[in-house]
Amino acid sequence: MRKTVLTITLNPSVDKSSSVENIIPEKKLRCSTPVYEAGGGGINVSRGLKRLGIPSEALFTCGGKAGTLLESLVDAEGPVTVPISVHAETRENFTVTDTSNNRQYRFVFPGETLAEEEQKHLLNLLHAKTPFPDFAVISGSLPPGTDPDFVRQIIRICSSKGSTLIADTSGNALQAALEEGIFLVKPNIGELATLAGKDHLEAPDIDRAAQQLISEGKAELVVVSLGSKGAVLFSKDEKIQLEAPPVQVRSTVGAGDSMVAGMVSVLMRGGNSEEILLKGIACGTATTMVKGTGLFTKKNAEHLFALMQQARQEPQ
Repeated sequence: MRKTVLTITLNPSVDKSSSVENIIPEKKLRCSTPVYEAGGGGINVSRGLKRLGIPSEALFTCGGKAGTLLESLVDAEGPVTVPISVHAETRENFTVTDTSNNRQYRFVFPGETLAEEEQKHLLNLLHAKTPFPDFAVISGSLPPGTDPDFVRQIIRICSSKGSTLIADTSGNALQAALEEGIFLVKPNIGELATLAGKDHLEAPDIDRAAQQLISEGKAELVVVSLGSKGAVLFSKDEKIQLEAPPVQVRSTVGAGDSMVAGMVSVLMRGGNSEEILLKGIACGTATTMVKGTGLFTKKNAEHLFALMQQARQEPQ
């Protein structure tokens, strides 16, 4: 039987992107026609999985006119949608690129609080879901004012259903997820430093902090994102570090979510740790080649994956 995946996005967004030549203060800037795309961590993971030919269910909250637009945008991308109506308006984020220097400006808004009854409705939906997906991906930020215990409750339900948990979030939500125990977590260096109670981490500190999460039973795989330098994967018995292939970077929006999609695609077919990291970096890097808030193409992701595989096989 083919394995299935559920993505969970608690604070989604409609992402609007545009471009303009020369961003100058106090001047009327005539931008290009805006592009609207579905946004939010888990939704982006589902969008990425669809590009890799893997179906998924995207569970997300949505409200107001922006929420209606979000639902239609996700539907158009192809995942099976599980929208949960909420009273608050879905947030919108705005990204603009200055074409004179290719600098990108990202305006990210906080979103609205999830009411207690809305949180209960989501939990009840998860409880009742059957059959339950083999993998559950919790990705993106928490809505403002949401108790991190809500994340714990979600993880407990998914775990009780036998689902393998992947988390890509930050702050108190990330801490809560790790306290419950998950299979894979993808922090960046800053997030890992916070978990370790430090301001910053040098290379040896990264190893110790990641291995501590594993030894304490908080995660089985820790993948630390190094941005343009690639990523490093830790397990109980392995450490694999790979550099990202050089590409022309047009945008970094969605690169981390695309990396998660690539890793999940390998997990679903039982691939090994090296393949997980290779596919994750390939998909994340391929997304940086796309302007605005677009995600990777399958062609680019597969090309980069093949290049990286070839480089690994060549004598050093």
